[in-house]
Amino acid sequence: MTATSQLDDAFHVFDTTLRDGAQREGINLTVADKLAIARHLDDFGVGFIEGGWPGANPRDTEFFARARQEIEFKHAQLVAFGSTRRAGGKAADDPQVKALLDSGAEVITLVAKSHDRHVELALRTTLEENLEMVRDTVSHLRAEGRRVFVDCEHFFDGYRANPEYAKTVVRTAAEAGADVVVLCDTNGGMLPAQIHAIVSTVLADTGARLGIHAQDDSGCAVANTLAAVDAGATHVQCTANGYGERVGNANLFPVVAALELKYGKRVLPEGRLREMTRISHAIAEVVNLTPSTHQPYVGVSAFAHKAGLHASAIKVDPDLYQHIDPEQVGNTMRMLVSDMAGRASVELKGKELGIDLGGDRELVGRVVERVKERELKGYTYEAADASFELLLRAEVEGRPLKYFDVESWRAIAEDRPDGTHANEATVKLWAKGERIVATAEGNGPVNALDRALRVALEKIYPQLASIDLVDYKVRILEGKYGTSSTTRVLISTSDGRGEWSTVGVADNVIAASWQALEDAYTYGLLRAGVEPAQ
Repeated sequence: MTATSQLDDAFHVFDTTLRDGAQREGINLTVADKLAIARHLDDFGVGFIEGGWPGANPRDTEFFARARQEIEFKHAQLVAFGSTRRAGGKAADDPQVKALLDSGAEVITLVAKSHDRHVELALRTTLEENLEMVRDTVSHLRAEGRRVFVDCEHFFDGYRANPEYAKTVVRTAAEAGADVVVLCDTNGGMLPAQIHAIVSTVLADTGARLGIHAQDDSGCAVANTLAAVDAGATHVQCTANGYGERVGNANLFPVVAALELKYGKRVLPEGRLREMTRISHAIAEVVNLTPSTHQPYVGVSAFAHKAGLHASAIKVDPDLYQHIDPEQVGNTMRMLVSDMAGRASVELKGKELGIDLGGDRELVGRVVERVKERELKGYTYEAADASFELLLRAEVEGRPLKYFDVESWRAIAEDRPDGTHANEATVKLWAKGERIVATAEGNGPVNALDRALRVALEKIYPQLASIDLVDYKVRILEGKYGTSSTTRVLISTSDGRGEWSTVGVADNVIAASWQALEDAYTYGLLRAGVEPAQ
């Protein structure tokens, strides 16, 4: 269970996704989920992984038991979380403290009250007894051979209400043997300048080693974390993708990227920063949340460029509109093609897709005008790379890429009096001189069309067996592009090697979906290396 290699202990990256991050609405982790995330975080190279509160619930107790048996940590140490002993008792007799020891974790984080009103109203004890609870629990765990970190809950609010008492809690924890005393912005209401001023003062007045735990309620958790580091904190607590209660915690990935790339601090093992985008998306998959496309550093849009002015500059030097090389964090630069695009956008996008436009200004100009014309009708290519590539190839070749000709299609959605539904589609097409008719049922009219088109095409092109429709998104563009409402449908598909999207626009959802499906299977055949039929 113990990590076999550690970075210098002078600076800690402490992850609390499995405990604090799991408190986010919509996240419900099984033990298997927690084990999977722990492996990802260890692979990333964080120093400490807070696994949960053993003894507080059976799931966390089981997690620690299984982690000891099933995970050999390479970089991280597993941390158990709990609270100081109960008022009026002894740490040695407290069952919750015993559960922390029984977890087998070599490092324990204790949450302690540092706000005088919380002591009196929540704990219902005296300020002096609260100090004794901190002193006794830390001392007992240290005597049992555990390393101890103390989280001072509501510290910043408590400091503003009663600074001397808040600092006394910090001193008490440090004197009892806590390696780090973590100042927590539990309500998330602080601003960077306030964090910097308070951390600087507490560090000077107590001499304790300080950490920072910032919630994001004011949208400043990452900035507050870095402000604390500027003030002397050497321990940062974060969660993957900023998961956490309410609006979340300080996001692990921009904090670590800033420390390594902006501050020049070595906080991860060599080469692990390049795994950041992959790790972020892998954890999002485990918690069953779609990765934020606009997340700093790791979002798919983090290095995406749309405006023609940007593209012109990037063509000369990518650094003109990018603050780092995206490869440093395992991401890639993307060029988005839209009605805002200029010639440079199209040329760079062509290069990204492996299509050499050869500096042909007339060709590039035609593509730009074609994009603008179609986006005026409701198409969108920045989210549909596959449809754009088909459009681009059609202009380069002087004709559309064709694998089949559609004679007709129809989709029937039937609602029955008993509440059941039936969806059936029929497709008639020509491919390689052969007429094919296929009928299929589906979970909806679009799904039925997808299945019928697949059945028809697989008779001629068995390479399509690996193509799957992932999802489709419908947007109604009411009255914006003409007198009638227009529907735009984005179809996402996958061939096992990756995903791509296509777009269709028509006066109804089914017709728009059909256009997107035609593009999806045409592009699937292109990716499979099949030569066009005509």
